[in-house]
Amino acid sequence: MKTMANKPTKLPAQEQEQQPGKEHEMTPQPEYIRKGYKGSDKLKGKKALITGGDSGIGRAVAVHFAREGADVAIVYLNEDKDAKDTLKLIEAEGRKGLILSGDIGDEKFCRDAVQRAVKELGGLDILVNNAAEQHEQSDLKDISKDQLQRTFQTNIFSMFYMTKAALEHMKGGSAVVNSTSVTSYRGSDHLMDYASTKGAITAFTRSLSANLAEKKIRVNAVAPGPIWTPLIPASFDAEKVKEFGQNVPLKRPGQPSEVAPAYVFLASEDGSYITGQVIHVNGGEQVGS
Repeated sequence: MKTMANKPTKLPAQEQEQQPGKEHEMTPQPEYIRKGYKGSDKLKGKKALITGGDSGIGRAVAVHFAREGADVAIVYLNEDKDAKDTLKLIEAEGRKGLILSGDIGDEKFCRDAVQRAVKELGGLDILVNNAAEQHEQSDLKDISKDQLQRTFQTNIFSMFYMTKAALEHMKGGSAVVNSTSVTSYRGSDHLMDYASTKGAITAFTRSLSANLAEKKIRVNAVAPGPIWTPLIPASFDAEKVKEFGQNVPLKRPGQPSEVAPAYVFLASEDGSYITGQVIHVNGGEQVGS
């Protein structure tokens, strides 16, 4: 694991053949928690469910939550080794962990995953809707019906499915944190369907927050910029990976460890007066609110 001081400003050329991508095959390995991060019981006794929790931002959030005192269930597609590695990291923090494999684009699976998490962890206080997929296409004509449906099914339909199921168990003081993206605000000429789903997630976050305000359930989002996760080598060719993150003011890709504390903040009492908002963790790119 690279330390904060040693994070590379440029990445070696690499790519993976299929999504969501595998963290254990990446070079360098993403940093999931920075050296010296000390938990302070911000989430003590909480029960959390994180989609896409096996790797990347999801893994970082899972480990940060565990270090802050939460028991954590993670949902993933088929990256068994990454999921088992993340489970070990959760348990190493002295917390209970659970891994659940399946397709979040399937509403029944989402219901079943929530029910199992509630049963195994003893409740549900925090839902992190994080899993996503993206497929690069430079021409709108090349975005097939199947790709369009799949991207929306995974990225935004799943949030409706998972949140509907989770709300049956959540109460006042609970929190939902969604992963949107900088592309929601500035668009992306080569990720048009992906950026569209992220725009939908931002609108979903704002709308749901208003809907749940009377129930005292807060709903917020994080909008990462170029973060070094398995989705990157699984989405782009090796030459583009080499230049990943170079076009932001900080001139480097961010690490999952630099994003996860925003999720901790929004899930904890530190964010008790914040709902319907988006935190931008993007290396300095200026975007509209």
